[in-house]
Amino acid sequence: MIKYPMVDLPGQYKKIKPEVDAAMAEVIASASFIKGPAVKVFQRHLEEYLGVKHVIPCGNGTDALQLALMVLDLKPGDEVITTSFTFIATAEVIALLHLKPVLVDVLPDTYNIDPEAVEKAIGPHTKAIIPVHLFGQTADMHAILEIAKKHHLYVIEDTAQAIGADFTCYESGKTRKAGTLGDMGCTSFFPSKNLGAFGDGGAVFTDNDSLAEKLQMLANHGMKVRYYHDYVGINSRLDSLQAAILDVKLKHLDEYAAARQKAAAFYDMAFADCEKIKTPRTADFTTHVYHQYTVVLKDVDRTGLMKHLAGKGIASAVYYPVPLHLQKAYRDVRYAEGDFPVTEMLSHSVLSLPMHTELTETIQQEIVDAVLEFVKK
Repeated sequence: MIKYPMVDLPGQYKKIKPEVDAAMAEVIASASFIKGPAVKVFQRHLEEYLGVKHVIPCGNGTDALQLALMVLDLKPGDEVITTSFTFIATAEVIALLHLKPVLVDVLPDTYNIDPEAVEKAIGPHTKAIIPVHLFGQTADMHAILEIAKKHHLYVIEDTAQAIGADFTCYESGKTRKAGTLGDMGCTSFFPSKNLGAFGDGGAVFTDNDSLAEKLQMLANHGMKVRYYHDYVGINSRLDSLQAAILDVKLKHLDEYAAARQKAAAFYDMAFADCEKIKTPRTADFTTHVYHQYTVVLKDVDRTGLMKHLAGKGIASAVYYPVPLHLQKAYRDVRYAEGDFPVTEMLSHSVLSLPMHTELTETIQQEIVDAVLEFVKK
């Protein structure tokens, strides 16, 4: 039996139960379950928090990515560059729209997309880049945006794991939120995310007025005026109950990030002297909101360690055991095993430990002791 899970959603709910219950009760009493006032309120509050002109809520994070690509009017065969070390949804939407995913390697310290690899992968059919802000910190958007400007490419940020992270612009010294730097940003409100609903949900962010208007239409069957359809769209919406819950949790998002950062600092210190455990590094241009706390194991039996932890009631997980270029559904003659050495090394050696807002030092000490007991034997 797992006593220390990867996330503790019941524990988080207990702390905000009165706020959440009241928000849900208001929606239920109004019976405005779809496109109700709660959605508009959350949308406005998230725009204010992110400092972005437009937030377009939708059904989930995958839909957000799909909508962001649909709005660009790309043609079948057009290429979109992204990382091989990510959740499948990033490449899935590219393939579903009959575009061509072009995969590249990541950096060994932050696990984020390698800008040099991106530039090398650009060809005559390249139209967009999707950097993934993996595990809670932004990719090197200085380099990505410079490359995109040079080659006239769109940038869609996959911010599903890094909402709330701050990116510092070198030139101005000003900070901007992850997901607000490119042409569009996309996020997921899956329950385990840093800003998670009690079901599915997602959103697209943009400062571009024309993109925002079309995104809203595409998410609503391609219509602006009811029953008049200008585009072939999809049906993707955030329901009012989820919006009400998210609006409550948004007020606590920075508090949640601080709790995760405190927990990460505890892990960092506890593993500092263990040569077999490489703790995550935060780039100097970003804060880290630790959607996951992921270490790299050196000369450690990962499967054995996970079994050892499970035996003590401690959860652990591998994100991600099979990189995209080696997935059966995405096998491509352009890629072979060994082509992306950093990605493949990480897939074989990363391990994520419990990371959430309800961790205590007592719990973390038990986790650390269990890890070191196995690693040092």
